[in-house]
Amino acid sequence: MNIKEYILNEIEVLTLNSSVKRAQKICKRLPITHIPIVENQKLIACISESDFQTIEDNKSSVSKYSYLFSNFFAYENATILEVMKLFANNQSNIMPVLNKEKNYIGYYELNDILDLFCSSPFMYNDGVVMIIEKAKKDFSMSEICQIVEHNQSKILGLYNSSEISNTIQATIKISSEDINEVIQTLRSYKYTIVSEHEDDIYLQDLRERSEYLQKYLNM
Repeated sequence: MNIKEYILNEIEVLTLNSSVKRAQKICKRLPITHIPIVENQKLIACISESDFQTIEDNKSSVSKYSYLFSNFFAYENATILEVMKLFANNQSNIMPVLNKEKNYIGYYELNDILDLFCSSPFMYNDGVVMIIEKAKKDFSMSEICQIVEHNQSKILGLYNSSEISNTIQATIKISSEDINEVIQTLRSYKYTIVSEHEDDIYLQDLRERSEYLQKYLNM
């Protein structure tokens, strides 16, 4: 997925000599969390909108507040998942972008990247989303793919969604006419099915047994 076409240049960047007042005006006009500071095409840092609002001397220059600078950016060849991680780690809705010469060429907006991700086949194709779990030492992506495909199903997406202690949880999106066959085969390979599914015959059987036992105890 090529995200370079989403690089923007609409926001006015700051220089070290820019006044705090100018920065505050930009922040007031636009719903952004950070503003890039650029000198001679080189990204110096970013400074947050919330920090600017706490500065009373708005006639002073940005350079005076270097202790408030944050250093984060994405390279233009970064993948969408890498960019999303950078957004999350830096709690920003603006991500400066550098080219291979490390020159500032623009920025990504968080909403654009999220919209792009939501338009991916993993998100919009019809399928069953399943969460499975297994010990790290026994967890195998290739095994999961083989199990799904062996049951005449297709994987639309698969990723590690959680790691807790020595256990890995994976989220899978599957295109299948009979998801129960996939579920039962995964169980036979010692994968725990974390998510619940209406077509899970094993769970249906457990519920029926539980209901029967409850009726028996109430007799």
